[in-house]
Amino acid sequence: GPTDTLLLCDDSVDAEICAADLLGQAEHGYNSPAILVTTSEQLASATIAQIEKELTMIPTADTAGKSWADYGEVIVVKDDAEMLEVAEDIASEHVQIMHRDWKFFKENMRNYGALFCGVETNVAYGDKVIGTNHTLPTQTAGRYTGGLWVGKFIKTHTYQHITKEASVEIGDYCSRLCGYENFAGHKEQADVRLRKWKPGYDTKYYEGTANQTLLSRPDAK
Repeated sequence: GPTDTLLLCDDSVDAEICAADLLGQAEHGYNSPAILVTTSEQLASATIAQIEKELTMIPTADTAGKSWADYGEVIVVKDDAEMLEVAEDIASEHVQIMHRDWKFFKENMRNYGALFCGVETNVAYGDKVIGTNHTLPTQTAGRYTGGLWVGKFIKTHTYQHITKEASVEIGDYCSRLCGYENFAGHKEQADVRLRKWKPGYDTKYYEGTANQTLLSRPDAK
């Protein structure tokens, strides 16, 4: 099935490795983004050329070539700060950092599925043998979630208990907020307690175009 992978590279890595790592993930499916972001124009050009060469040789060229043609990208940036900004926006499932200062990206990146730090490792190692979790967020989901873990299968609950004194204090805020939002029923949940437990409390209704006009609650008949 589809995957997505991102390479963050300076000129310390060569085009042959970059091409292999991009096509290695592009072969997952016809719609698998494979993106190189680099500060080196020379590496960018050489990688594109090497990919074209590899596509004439690898057995999975039909799939990998389709993904590369439709979803492949090479982005040249001015410096590492821009590289980090672009990477955070892409929020790739896999991020390979083949860079002299890979620790900078490891310490500062927040949006991704998994990081592969240094030229020595790669996504295929993570896929097959290295052992870390590899059920990871795709299609920019790394902006708000991480990989699958045991917590995804745990049923959680919350509960609330407060004192009468706290109910009065919180109720004042809740009543006003619900009034501004024109939620009279919600507001009454606070007001009924305030009338019982806050001496002299005068229930107010909010009216007007901006819900700012305060009117005393009419006495129930």
